[in-house]
Amino acid sequence: MLTIILFVFVIIAVAAYFIFRKKNKVVIPLAKNEADNFAALLNERVAFYAKLDATGKARFETLITEFLNDTNIEGVGTQVTTLDRLLIASSAVIPIFGFPEWKYKNLTNVILYPDTFDKDFQFEGGSRNILGMVGSGYMNGQMLLSRAALVKGFSSSAGMENAAIHEFVHLLDKSDGTTDGVPENLMAHQYTMPWLHMIHQEMHRIQSGKSDINPYGLTNEAEFFAVAAEYFFEKPQQFHQKHPELYEQLCLVFGQRPVA
Repeated sequence: MLTIILFVFVIIAVAAYFIFRKKNKVVIPLAKNEADNFAALLNERVAFYAKLDATGKARFETLITEFLNDTNIEGVGTQVTTLDRLLIASSAVIPIFGFPEWKYKNLTNVILYPDTFDKDFQFEGGSRNILGMVGSGYMNGQMLLSRAALVKGFSSSAGMENAAIHEFVHLLDKSDGTTDGVPENLMAHQYTMPWLHMIHQEMHRIQSGKSDINPYGLTNEAEFFAVAAEYFFEKPQQFHQKHPELYEQLCLVFGQRPVA
């Protein structure tokens, strides 16, 4: 009995430590040379950032700094570079740029693999087709990403896909307790049913070969939301032209309008 009580006490103490540390964590500002280097890399590699005005860029940089202070990023089988950290942080900031006070309270650690991995988190041999995933169960609070997919998502050949943004959108969706394609923390209640109706309509169009949204969105509503969000941020003009109703709904969800 005493052993059980001690075990419970230790668990509570550890949890309290991490909660207290997160709440009271001091954001460490970047040194001038590091900030300049960050800005140069962002301008070169992150189109979303490059299109912002000076005020927007300054806010983006602040949000990136806060994310990097709050989140541990580690490599498995690879060394994490400054560019890796910037691209991961940009993937986190882009979906919440319309909500500057947002914090990913359901994320503590990002684990970067050199390439795709399998369901057992192996990145060599076997059937490796996973680009990224948000952990659950004993992996709760963890995100796993493929560096190859991360870099490709910010390249000129990415098209309408960005695997890292996809995973951070899943985290936003999951923040209300359920990963179901309805981000209740970002969406007013009266828009829930119209949004689900739009999802199911577009899923039917994908199935009929009448939509250019990634067919992976047919998996379920959560995956549809994530692939639609990738398209929304990667090719906003095209998304606006081809899917005007979905575009307007995602503008409301993310609190931003990428096509002025």
